[in-house]
Amino acid sequence: MAQLKRVLLKLSGEALAGDKKTGFDEETVVKVAKQVRQLTDKGIQVGIVIGGGNFWRGRSSEKIDRTKADAIGMLATVMNCIYVSEIFRTEGMMTQVLTPFECGSFTKLFSKDRANKYFSKNMVVFFAGGIGHPYFSTDVGMILRAIEIEADCVLAAKAVDGVYDSDPNKNPDAKKYDSLSIQEIIDKKLGVIDLAASVLCMENKMPVKIFGLNKENSIVNAVFGEFTGTDIIVE
Repeated sequence: MAQLKRVLLKLSGEALAGDKKTGFDEETVVKVAKQVRQLTDKGIQVGIVIGGGNFWRGRSSEKIDRTKADAIGMLATVMNCIYVSEIFRTEGMMTQVLTPFECGSFTKLFSKDRANKYFSKNMVVFFAGGIGHPYFSTDVGMILRAIEIEADCVLAAKAVDGVYDSDPNKNPDAKKYDSLSIQEIIDKKLGVIDLAASVLCMENKMPVKIFGLNKENSIVNAVFGEFTGTDIIVE
């Protein structure tokens, strides 16, 4: 892959929680910040989408209407982005959080022009709140924002270190893929990226690298080499 100029980094909420499984593990977030700082120091522009699973998942309660449950999930991603962006600031980076809906003075309203303005000022831009509508996952949000900002690649940092043919937490013999096409993800129903996001990814030829956030220096390695996750091929 040619030198990347702009990337969209997707961080798993669960991975940010570390061993606590909920909330934030500050040591983990600081490690992420230090890695992203290495990218920005080399002139790579970084946009970030964060899941909300460390606080809330769509299936957290079966008693709540799906639209309301998804609204809670969107707000969880806003909390995550505000927190992580502040940790980034302690590591010397300028940041801004954009959302598809008004959040008072906490965030700015998303537009491509506004994102590009912040990128031109060497800021790390956080895209919180998903796409602002229920029934769409943060997978859709990450692919959509990557397409909108014309990112070269999506870096999906998860709690699991790649794509497997079955759940590695349940099957010790699960096989990890070094690479596979987005069509194979759809055909094999692997579920690592949901169907709506997979189709969006395929139609717009947005490459994705999936890897484990907790692997040492995994974000930097995904950009500069020694990548040990799974490459999603879209050509």
